[in-house]
Amino acid sequence: MSTTARATKQHEDDRVRVTRWDFEPGQSTGRHVHAYDYVVVPVTDGRTHVIAPDGTVTVSELRAGESYARPAGGGEHEVVNAGTAPLAFVEIESK
Repeated sequence: MSTTARATKQHEDDRVRVTRWDFEPGQSTGRHVHAYDYVVVPVTDGRTHVIAPDGTVTVSELRAGESYARPAGGGEHEVVNAGTAPLAFVEIESK
């Protein structure tokens, strides 16, 4: 699936990139691999499906303000808003 969610770059310099992602139900980040370590800060509650290239789906429940961190790499995937309401989170990448 191609990127249908809206990515808004909020800040970027030589050390960090901050992007806000806004998704309507069913919208996707498109397939990608993370080049940098990152932290996700949910702005809204919501449910995502993280889909691997082989079709494996991991369901995640996001809670506003409950952040999580992941290392760079981690395999190709796409994130889809699997809920019934708009979803937003801020992604902070460490370069």
